[in-house]
Amino acid sequence: MAFTSQSLLGTRTMALQLKRVYDPPTRKDGERVLVDRLWPRGISKEEARIDLWLKEIAPSEALRRWFNHDPKKWPEFKARYFRELAAHRESVKALTRKARRHVVTLVFGARDEKFNNAVALKDFLRRRKK
Repeated sequence: MAFTSQSLLGTRTMALQLKRVYDPPTRKDGERVLVDRLWPRGISKEEARIDLWLKEIAPSEALRRWFNHDPKKWPEFKARYFRELAAHRESVKALTRKARRHVVTLVFGARDEKFNNAVALKDFLRRRKK
């Protein structure tokens, strides 16, 4: 689930991939960044091997509860989440810088691998670079 995107500033690329926290970590994960507001249930910090926990970049509690992983709400969830992300400019910039230096895996706890905040965040970062 990795993507590479050309930067507008030159040939620097951004490498991001997605992975559930419950899937075993590998060397290919690079830096593992947890992008959930809550620590995933039933997994220890040792098992998760998270390098950075960016709680502030996760959807707000209200947005998370409203969405409730309902695929019908996906387009509106993304629009609202993108607005929240725009308010966290420094965290977004820091994550982008990391992904330009090396592989970054956005780690999430959701069961749904298609409709979750990590997927939306990756899309936000990809669109931001265009």
